[in-house]
Amino acid sequence: MTFDDVQIPDWLRPLAKASADVDPNLLSRFLPPDDPSVRNSAVLILLAEGNDGPEVLLTERSWTMRKHAGQIAFPGGGVDPEDGTGAEGLVRTALREAWEETGLDPDGVVPFATWPALWVPVSNFGVTPVLAWWRTPSPVAVVDPAEVASVLTVPVQTLADPALRVTCRHPSGFTGPAFLVGDLFVWGFTAGLLDKLLLLGGWARDWDPSNVVPLPDRLVEAAWRSEGRRSEDVRRMTAIEHDLGGNDPEGVE
Repeated sequence: MTFDDVQIPDWLRPLAKASADVDPNLLSRFLPPDDPSVRNSAVLILLAEGNDGPEVLLTERSWTMRKHAGQIAFPGGGVDPEDGTGAEGLVRTALREAWEETGLDPDGVVPFATWPALWVPVSNFGVTPVLAWWRTPSPVAVVDPAEVASVLTVPVQTLADPALRVTCRHPSGFTGPAFLVGDLFVWGFTAGLLDKLLLLGGWARDWDPSNVVPLPDRLVEAAWRSEGRRSEDVRRMTAIEHDLGGNDPEGVE
């Protein structure tokens, strides 16, 4: 699938150009292995032009979910057979999942790039980020409270604000970028993607990575709860280990 003829506004062109040949190693330390057991999935990174400049669509996962409860995420999920295969199938997956989670009208969305698939080892998902312009914003809201707790759009300038950027440390010792958005704490896989979105879109501002804060207790408890059925060795490998900007603590493989 190519996006050569896609019409997007000028403010998205730097991101589209940088995304056309982005090095997957810039995005993540974890790339999908050549293994048929890896499950294909996609997330939608949807950008609209708001009153304060570009803004991005995010969801807060339900706090009762067994996996990644309470985390801020992009709409997305696993590929269904009816989505098809290849890049077009992954785009359809991202749009379908966004519709199922938020009620988004896909007709108002213009996909303009995909990033290379990234691997989430703890769940064995190969996740393809689909970048899109929200040409005609439609009303969005929680569709299923059992899956999504809230739906929000966040200005890119808020995410780029150095005062709202921190390094998150999980009790296991793993660290990665995080964002403070009102009462929400954005960390893990989503925070890593947002960090790269700011960089590739030309929106990044200098911030202090040495400002390290612990993962809030409520998210620590949710992460451990979601890992409760796993072995002890896997249980300690929470999502922060696999975030796109994370670092291994000294002495840990």
